[in-house]
Amino acid sequence: MSLILTTCDDRIATITLNHPESRNSLSRAMLQEMIDAMDQFTQRTVRAVIIRAPAGSTVWSSGFNIRELPEPGRDPLAYNDPLECLLRSVARSPAPVIAMIEGSVWGGACDLAFVCDLAIGGPSASFAITPAKIGVPYNVTGVMHFVNIVGPRVAREMFYTAQPVDAERALQVGILNHLVPTEELESFTFAMANRIADNAPLANRAMKQQLRILADSHPFAPETFEYIQGLRRMVYDSDDYLEGKRAFLEKRKPVFRGE
Repeated sequence: MSLILTTCDDRIATITLNHPESRNSLSRAMLQEMIDAMDQFTQRTVRAVIIRAPAGSTVWSSGFNIRELPEPGRDPLAYNDPLECLLRSVARSPAPVIAMIEGSVWGGACDLAFVCDLAIGGPSASFAITPAKIGVPYNVTGVMHFVNIVGPRVAREMFYTAQPVDAERALQVGILNHLVPTEELESFTFAMANRIADNAPLANRAMKQQLRILADSHPFAPETFEYIQGLRRMVYDSDDYLEGKRAFLEKRKPVFRGE
């Protein structure tokens, strides 16, 4: 059974997350299917892409599959890991990508929604970035996705507290472009995709790449990057990192000791 469902014509393509048993967790298998789909859409030169969950979902995606986190000693968000590859695929897609959000969005799925060009949500939408709940050190690229969308103060609150941002506040802080009634979510999103598809595709592709490059233009000295990597390594080598994963699998609250 496919973990995603896709549709594709000459103008608009869709990816529908299709694993309700795991609340659409981003397993390596699902991530690879999404990467392959994005590659196919690029080859088909579609003009807009929509990423969604099935209608009526209470969870858009529960985020990265915690069971697949590596053991301590290995970076859980390395450059070539599938989640990072998908995020780059969405960000670098020639076609604008719209996240159609129905239900809650957790962890790495929150990052996925943030790298989409636009996000349109219903009243049930909420967003929580949760690495602090399980002792995972988020990477520089992911942190910058949040800073670029919501600014440093809201990004700090989201990362430090790991608490969900509801739909109304998501609209206020810029996570959502539009907040619409549930019964209008699909029609509104496809109308937006069609408006994008009506415009000159080469111009949209050029503007998308310009916007991405400008958003990513935060120069780091090599020493600064190495320092950040050292901070992250201290976390994923720690006992707290292992405790976070164990607590999740054992369905209990973790006991972090800062060690």
